[in-house]
Amino acid sequence: MPEGDTIFRAARTLNRALAGQTITKFETVFPKLARVDFDEGIRGRTVELVEAKGKWILMHFSGGRILLTHLLMNGSWHIYRPGEKWRLPRSSMRVMIATETIVAVAFNIPIAEFHPQDSLRRRSGFASLGPSLLAHGFDVNEGVERLLEHRDLEVGEALLKQSMVAGIGNVFKSEVCHACGVYPFRKVATLTQREATELMSVAQKFLCANVNEMSGNQIFTYTGPRRTTSRSNPEQRLWVYKRRGEPCRRCGTPIESWKQGLDARTTFWCPQCQRG
Repeated sequence: MPEGDTIFRAARTLNRALAGQTITKFETVFPKLARVDFDEGIRGRTVELVEAKGKWILMHFSGGRILLTHLLMNGSWHIYRPGEKWRLPRSSMRVMIATETIVAVAFNIPIAEFHPQDSLRRRSGFASLGPSLLAHGFDVNEGVERLLEHRDLEVGEALLKQSMVAGIGNVFKSEVCHACGVYPFRKVATLTQREATELMSVAQKFLCANVNEMSGNQIFTYTGPRRTTSRSNPEQRLWVYKRRGEPCRRCGTPIESWKQGLDARTTFWCPQCQRG
């Protein structure tokens, strides 16, 4: 599943491409979206803003309608020029939004809904989101308080809870714990205030570092594979994720992995640097 940094970059790209433009064509395979278009008309509206909140993308239209999408495991948004060949087949298209200069296509997204602001506040899974680590002015102290409230969870499980703070996924969970020297299977109740503060600070640092871009005013903002180390070699960009059996970049001990939590998400850690 894409993590908060990926969703943030996708929303930024969509906003740069679409904001201020008038919709000239709207297509969807979702009957409920099509019904809204038929009853209220999406064509002719202006895209006012596209933003990310945690792992959700919100596209704000004039007239108060908001398109809420979640990519889950296989979804993606693509940007094309009119007439440009799509990189995926039309059968994978779920939503298509066109202006005179841009065609935005959502492929294989399982969740796409129109909301007014009031119903969005009540939407299950969205309404309960915690503060986004990528939001301007994110309060690390608030993140620490929210983390420490989950005393009975293991640290790795707690970091994935989007109701605590939004944006951390399975990659960052393992990377943040390693960077902080925290064994991910410890209970949150065993964390010191310093450890909890470091976890939140490093999580914010890692996510923010992965949404920096140098594309100026161009539409495309992707800057390469996710990175949590400061090493220039692209083969050394992550500390532990998907490196089971390989030597720890700090101490040389083989990295281990284990399924964690009810969702059995794989966690990677160094048994020497992150002693249990």
